[in-house]
Amino acid sequence: MFSKSSSKSNGGGNGQSIQPQAVSSSKPGDSGKPVPPSIVSSDLRVVGDLSSKGEIHVDGNIEGDIRCQILVIGQSGTVTGQIFADSVRVHGNLTGQIRARSVFLAATARVVGDISHESLAIEPGAFLEGHCGRIEKSEPKAVSPVEGPVVVPTLTFSSDLKAASA
Repeated sequence: MFSKSSSKSNGGGNGQSIQPQAVSSSKPGDSGKPVPPSIVSSDLRVVGDLSSKGEIHVDGNIEGDIRCQILVIGQSGTVTGQIFADSVRVHGNLTGQIRARSVFLAATARVVGDISHESLAIEPGAFLEGHCGRIEKSEPKAVSPVEGPVVVPTLTFSSDLKAASA
């Protein structure tokens, strides 16, 4: 299906193969290009805060706060600081607080700090020293009362429905 021979058989093909492209879950206003994850490799040490609209994968050492959509701390990764993310997966070491919708601690995880979450999963063997607290899903903003008379809709039944119910 994606070979050179099939593109030539389509009549007048230029001999180039068709390659499937990655689909990005871009938000309105984004460039539409898929954003690769930012990777902190095992030989890298960062002192300072990190911020990304996408995914950050940490295999190195970070001393600072991290704000991102998805954070993955690999087995060789170490983070000291606060985490603010939509989804956090910890396979390595974390000293600090996590505030995220979804938190997953793998069997190799070592976390010292508090976790605020909507969803929390902990594999057997994971180390956690700290408090866990559930964040309630954000409620819609309260609507202020409307000025003026309040109109309440009324139900009316046709005569056919009244006869059928009697």
